[in-house]
Amino acid sequence: MSKRLPPLNPLRAFEVTARHLSVSRAAAELHVTHGAVSHQIRALETALKVQLFERRGGRLALSPHGAALLPVVAGAFDSIAEAIALLTRPTTEGELVVSCVQAVASFWLVPRLGSFTERYPGVRLKLIASNDPREIYSDRVDLALVYGDGHWPDRVVEPWTDISLFPVCSPTLANSRPLREVADLASHVLLHGDDGREWNSWLAAAGAPTLAYGRRHLMSNAHLALEAAINGLGVALGDTVTVSRLLADGRLIVPFDLAVPAPDAFFIVTRSELRNTPMVRAFIDWLFAERARDEARPERAPRRARTRRRVLQRAS
Repeated sequence: MSKRLPPLNPLRAFEVTARHLSVSRAAAELHVTHGAVSHQIRALETALKVQLFERRGGRLALSPHGAALLPVVAGAFDSIAEAIALLTRPTTEGELVVSCVQAVASFWLVPRLGSFTERYPGVRLKLIASNDPREIYSDRVDLALVYGDGHWPDRVVEPWTDISLFPVCSPTLANSRPLREVADLASHVLLHGDDGREWNSWLAAAGAPTLAYGRRHLMSNAHLALEAAINGLGVALGDTVTVSRLLADGRLIVPFDLAVPAPDAFFIVTRSELRNTPMVRAFIDWLFAERARDEARPERAPRRARTRRRVLQRAS
């Protein structure tokens, strides 16, 4: 016996309005008028014989019936979107848009991409170098490799790797000016790729917090800080992922045997409907395989690094 369901349009209008708690924002997302959304919601309430929204202090809120219905409807639309994505992208061929932290994109990802393109010649990769959270929610991005705390609602978030931080500099700089003890940093420029908390953390662990107030250059991101270090402008903080190739090539060295856990970690972030499509899944599997290959190589970074555990998060 078939089950009678309300039409999809009213259900979609309800889901979008419930997500924004705003009829105007729902209308903008659905590209219809405010009145059309209101009409669809009233039609759904009439069909179900319940009230789905109520006004509280002039603001729209879900009623108990609406709150019970929302996760079911949202989950159903997610399942439909995932099924359609699988139908329309059934193979590992086509364009894959990846957003990646600039330093990782330049120093880690690009040097390794040959192995991915050799294995999946039908994938046309579009790489966006960015750590802008807006890219995570952009419809043009299929997958994002980002640095952060792992909290991105409405996205599937999978931990890729924790990292440790340690000073790095060019061999030329170390040869021209001593860097035998932490106190020697007082005569060097510290290159910052963030707001200062990473250097503060390392210097505190090294027992020299006051060195954070010495000479410094502020860069907009870690990529610029590392480029400055490669060019002998000062000492930057590297991490166990980004500088691995730079250390192997001898472009950077590690002057001190001390590493500290980074305040955040790297995560792979995707939309739920794309998470298991063959092309996205292939790239994620490749990212993990390359990281495992790195970890199997002889360690070049400081040996006192500590790691933290992260768990898989599926945002609701």
